[in-house]
Amino acid sequence: MSKSLKRVRAALEEAGLAPRILEMTTETRTAMQAAEAAGCSLDQIAKSIIFRGEVTGHVVLFLTAGGNRVDPDKASAVAGQPLGKADAGQIRAETGFAIGGVAPLGHLSPITCYFDARLLDFDVVWAAAGTPRHIFAVDPRTLLTITGGQPADFIQNPNSM
Repeated sequence: MSKSLKRVRAALEEAGLAPRILEMTTETRTAMQAAEAAGCSLDQIAKSIIFRGEVTGHVVLFLTAGGNRVDPDKASAVAGQPLGKADAGQIRAETGFAIGGVAPLGHLSPITCYFDARLLDFDVVWAAAGTPRHIFAVDPRTLLTITGGQPADFIQNPNSM
């Protein structure tokens, strides 16, 4: 078992959950791939989008429904600082995960997390479990609590896509 997967499992257990982590036969790097593998709707995928805070220099996590896109201007307003692109090295250094497997918890360093309320429309959502082939199921209200996420409006208006 990879170190990344072990960290996610441990974080779920520390939160008092019995981890329901599945290894898929195909990659789950994208929300669409994860939804197909889990047999759920696209919006039931809790997608981890990472930006770099231009003031703090640290990564900021936006958990969003798989079909939604983060609006960079709204996200910057929510974060209280301009946001830029976080490179793969910084993402790995601060979260411990490679792009395509960034889990919403189990990070190497505490990070600020904002949460898309669309995820709360479901009984169960699926999120990356630290690798491009592992996902876990969780009640979105529980996910909000265990990530320390802050519900916020940072989603791109569908009419502007």
